[in-house]
Amino acid sequence: MVSEVVELLKENLPVTQEPFVLSGDVNTGLVLVDVVNGFCTVGAGNLAPKHHDEQISQMVEESARFAKVFCEKKWPIFAFLDSHRPDIPEPPYPPHCIAGTDEAKLVPALQWLENETNVTLKCKDCIDGFVGCLEKDGSNVFIDWVKNNQIKVILVLGICTDICVLDFVCSTLSARNRGFLPPLKDVIIYSGGCATFDLPVSVAKNLGDAIAHPQALMHHIGLYLARGRGAKVVSEVSIKAP
Repeated sequence: MVSEVVELLKENLPVTQEPFVLSGDVNTGLVLVDVVNGFCTVGAGNLAPKHHDEQISQMVEESARFAKVFCEKKWPIFAFLDSHRPDIPEPPYPPHCIAGTDEAKLVPALQWLENETNVTLKCKDCIDGFVGCLEKDGSNVFIDWVKNNQIKVILVLGICTDICVLDFVCSTLSARNRGFLPPLKDVIIYSGGCATFDLPVSVAKNLGDAIAHPQALMHHIGLYLARGRGAKVVSEVSIKAP
């Protein structure tokens, strides 16, 4: 039934996707959203997958693949890490990614990023990473990163397509449109490098107030909404030969 709904949705709400070529000709930054144990590693926490999840595994693999490419070329990377204080809840979600725990750390395939000089790591305590970059003095770490590196294009990968990725992308596009993010021009989402969680209706109805969240359906909706806000969604990413 869910697969039929997804196909119907794709037919009536299509998401146009084209290939994208990475090139040193245009300053491009890689943004990784919440590729942490608490969302990606099996059994790591309340919001981690309970068993192997192919979509999430692919997202982690693609994140690691492009992180290596950007580090080899010394291109800028900005990585968000969901990180919360235990005394400040984030409804409607149960406690997750508590600061100082393994849940709030990058997945094993990406922990090496902590030692790379071209990487900016940012712990965030809210869904929207752009808002999470706001400092008390009014500055914004992400805005500074874009300006300091003169980034014209950002390539976004991560989790969840329809939650943290979507919120960050929407805020970034609004900030760009208002002229807060020069010289940023394009926000590109790599669909194969994003993922979301799966909570079927049959499971959700036995969990009290839990909201059903079919993975394939919500992944598509996240991409569709981002496309409608002005993001470019790409089906594949290749690297231009020097």
